[in-house]
Amino acid sequence: MKKSRPILWLLIIAAVASAGYYGWQKFGPEAGATKTAQKGPPRPPAVPVSVAPVQKLDFPVYLTGLGTVQGFNTVQVRSRVDGQIDKLAFKEGQIVQQGELLVAIDPRPYQATLDQAKAKKAQDEASLANANLELQRAMKLGEFATAQRVDTQRSTVAQLTAQIAADEAAIANAQTQLDYTQIKAPITGVAGLRQVDIGNIVNASTQTGIVTISQVEPITVIFTAPEDQLPYISEGQQAGALKVIAFTTDGKKTLAEGKLAVINNQVDTTSGTIRLKAVFDNKDHTLWPGQSVSTRLLVRTLKDATVVPDDAVQHSTNGLYAYTVNQDNKAEVHKIKVSYSIDGRSVVDEGLIPGQQVITGGQFKVQPGSLVSTAVASSDPAQNKVRQE
Repeated sequence: MKKSRPILWLLIIAAVASAGYYGWQKFGPEAGATKTAQKGPPRPPAVPVSVAPVQKLDFPVYLTGLGTVQGFNTVQVRSRVDGQIDKLAFKEGQIVQQGELLVAIDPRPYQATLDQAKAKKAQDEASLANANLELQRAMKLGEFATAQRVDTQRSTVAQLTAQIAADEAAIANAQTQLDYTQIKAPITGVAGLRQVDIGNIVNASTQTGIVTISQVEPITVIFTAPEDQLPYISEGQQAGALKVIAFTTDGKKTLAEGKLAVINNQVDTTSGTIRLKAVFDNKDHTLWPGQSVSTRLLVRTLKDATVVPDDAVQHSTNGLYAYTVNQDNKAEVHKIKVSYSIDGRSVVDEGLIPGQQVITGGQFKVQPGSLVSTAVASSDPAQNKVRQE
């Protein structure tokens, strides 16, 4: 028994050593390196991007520009007679109706002139009646009256008849001058700041007006367009009045919608533009004379155009390009041609087809062949929500 114990311990030690060597061979650093070599290099992480579909839809083509609002009619009210202002019958900024009294001028001198003309007519009518009686007496005398007397009396009657016609003209003129003392609104519109006060003397020869009236319902906007777009504008006008939208100068708020009314009869050779006039109903008075606005003129609508968000279009020294995502979730680059861009959307003439998914965000980390993880962005630029895939 004493001799067998050392042998037993030797066997135990040998078994432990064998087990340790086996474990070191299987799980040691060399074994880990061997497994790593068998698996290859680590796979790079997917690049997070936002994508949107390439769509096929009708695309409205607008011409943008700057315009100035003008009153449909603008009148500077002036006096046509001389005199002192007795009454101001309007308020500044008030909407006045056509024919409404604005200013009353002292009428007494003109009333006196009218009365004098009427009296002169009555006097001449009495003289004419007497001349007619004298003519009738001369004609009744027959051969006892000389021909000279009859002819003279007939001439007197004719002169007095003409004088009465002149009197009637003088009365009409005096009545007109009297009517001019009542200055009335020639159009319906908004009265501006008055230039005179009660008690001021006004003259017909003075160029300074009493007040300016601008018609704001409807109202017009004058704007310009490039001359190379004139054929498209003329073609669109033949099919019907083209729609014009007025915005604030920053383009953020829509003010009114109207119709193109007039294309100017000549192109401005200095700037290469054509002046256009649009008419707006302006019932809510969002447009005001003298106001600066941004304009959009709907020239035509492209049928079944290939449309992508503007964010998908990238720029390089070689031109425009866009990234798409294939079925393996890898990025592919496409050279593209863009013809129109408005409201956050672009029309692609070459390089993309409807149904493809274009990358709209995160392109700065993307290379051709990069693995990507996508979040689907709304095709409407006004919506920012995305759906993770």
